[in-house]
This record gives sequence, structure tokens and C-alpha cells, in this order.
Amino acid sequence: MSCGKPHETDCSDVLDAVYSYLDGEIDPQDRAQIRVHLEECGPCLAEYGLEEAVKKLIAKHCGCEQVPADLRSKVLNRIEEVRVQMVEGRLEVAD
Repeated sequence: MSCGKPHETDCSDVLDAVYSYLDGEIDPQDRAQIRVHLEECGPCLAEYGLEEAVKKLIAKHCGCEQVPADLRSKVLNRIEEVRVQMVEGRLEVAD
């Protein structure tokens, strides 16, 4: 995904780090670069907003239990696989 404009931080790098960004799991310098990118790039900001909404929804309904690290890793890996398939056009999203 890209808005077609040049950015200091590549769109794919921002989207790859969006969950770490949301979880506060990245260093302050990378966090600042992502924030600048999101302020400049509408498509990435929209994707970020969707991911943020999903995270909040999950936290609201499933936030009372700690998720095992291996399950979290498997879910994040699968999300990334699906995202890559969508970007490569190998997976269609139903309306």
C-alpha cells in the first residue's frame, strides 16, 4: 500500500510495525518516524485506524485474560500472511 508520495519511512515498513506501534513496543525514535508518516499518508493512516479499532474491540471483549505468547505469535503471523496475500493479489476480500 502506498499513497504514491515519497516518505522518509516506507509505507510497508509502517504497516509492518503498526501492531508494535499500537502496543508501544518500539523505541521512541521509530515511534516518532511512524507518527510523522501517518500524519503524511492517508492510506496508512486509514489502515492504522482500522488496526487500532480491531485492537480496541478485542481488548474490550477479551481483555480480561492474558493471551499465551505462542498463540499471540501465531495470530500475528497469520494476519501478516493474509496481509501479504492481499497485497500480492492472491487473496480477495469479500464485501
